[in-house]
Amino acid sequence: MKKNKWLTLGMSAILSLGLLAACGTSEEEPAEETPETPAENAEEAPTEEAGGTIVMGTSADYPPFESVDVTTGEYVGFDIELAELITEELGYELEIMNMDFNGLIAALESERVDFVMSAMSATDDRRENVDFSNTYYEAANLIVVPEGSGIASIEDLIGKSVGVQLGSIQEETAADLQEELGELTIETRDRIPDLIQELLAGRLDALIIEDKVAEGYVAAQDGLTSFEMGVDEESGFAIAFPKGSELVEPFNEKLNELIENGTVDELIVKWLDTDE
Repeated sequence: MKKNKWLTLGMSAILSLGLLAACGTSEEEPAEETPETPAENAEEAPTEEAGGTIVMGTSADYPPFESVDVTTGEYVGFDIELAELITEELGYELEIMNMDFNGLIAALESERVDFVMSAMSATDDRRENVDFSNTYYEAANLIVVPEGSGIASIEDLIGKSVGVQLGSIQEETAADLQEELGELTIETRDRIPDLIQELLAGRLDALIIEDKVAEGYVAAQDGLTSFEMGVDEESGFAIAFPKGSELVEPFNEKLNELIENGTVDELIVKWLDTDE
């Protein structure tokens, strides 16, 4: 009987502890569920309303407009900083997709990118496939040649080979020049550094490059010189969008503000004014 008595007491104690534990758990469970507070929701809402991440396509081989900083690995340049300002003003988080210049229009058409900033001229041919913002920079072209080449004028290019970036406005310029001069061979490459190497190796006689970009390469590379070609009527740079994009209007509004308040001029001095 004594054994049964202690057994009974033991079982009662275990049951009591179990009930206490169960009661304790039921009281603590609601405290473990931490619902989102209104303040936290309020902080996330603006990003969603603004559209979240926006993807920009560029060909980052075109300093000082767009390139990769070899020290930091970050994208830098006039177009990059201008894009950052516009997208920040509109509430977007900017993501940059780097690719060959010749693939930028296709990336817009396939909607792999939301817009393109890559020193792209708003030509009539391109306008058939994409929409453009207002012009934010007027460019000119230089002819880049090896020092001592004897090429000092457009006429000296007769019978020579001229290199241009594939899909660029300079490719169209070279085609016009070929029609004017008659004897002229045009060679295309995907990237400007490839053209520079071909010129230095003697496989090309001259290059046609946008003036600020050309000045940078000539200054950085011994043995090269350049002369002016003149301003192309379709050489104004603009932001490109897929046809019918709703981004054109808000981008134009912010771009116009940055032009009017002098910010774009400040960027031109910072990135493009070689005399500063």
